[in-house]
Amino acid sequence: MKAIETSLPGVLVLEPRVFGDSRGFFYESYNEKTFRDAGIERRFVQSNVSRSSRGVLRGLHYQWPHPQGKLVSVLEGEVYDVAVDIRRGSPTFGKWAAAMLTADNHRHFWIPEGFAHGFCVVSDYATFSYQCTDLYSPTADGGIRWDDPEIGIDWPISSPVLSDKDARAPSLAELPLERLPEYLP
Repeated sequence: MKAIETSLPGVLVLEPRVFGDSRGFFYESYNEKTFRDAGIERRFVQSNVSRSSRGVLRGLHYQWPHPQGKLVSVLEGEVYDVAVDIRRGSPTFGKWAAAMLTADNHRHFWIPEGFAHGFCVVSDYATFSYQCTDLYSPTADGGIRWDDPEIGIDWPISSPVLSDKDARAPSLAELPLERLPEYLP
């Protein structure tokens, strides 16, 4: 596996070694030792799969308290995946990094605890997989507006299909500080 650093410390793009022949392909999507060697020393406790059509944007989501680190990948289709640093006091607070995840490139994106996460579907549909380091907690559920001008994410779509919850999400500046994780150097 190749770990590729992004502009946000701790957020990684992971490229597994893919073995293919005329029958198809095989790759190891998770190996505790390999991930530990890349600096990801987490235990995953929840696995989710979602399917969305072209133009759907999900996010920007996070949990606080009870933050979730997420290891995400695409099983079918293509998505533009984004992580935003929302840790108050972080030198990269409000900054974002993105990766194109496709069924063909087999890339994974590691979004540590303390970051908001979102993605948009750029293929006809996409089946999205994510492993989480903590269980979903409705009382810790939080969101940030996908098009927050202070964050300035360069999404590849301009008029996404949003859930009601995502359409009503506040900007990062509108969130009370106690609803944001704290940066711990």
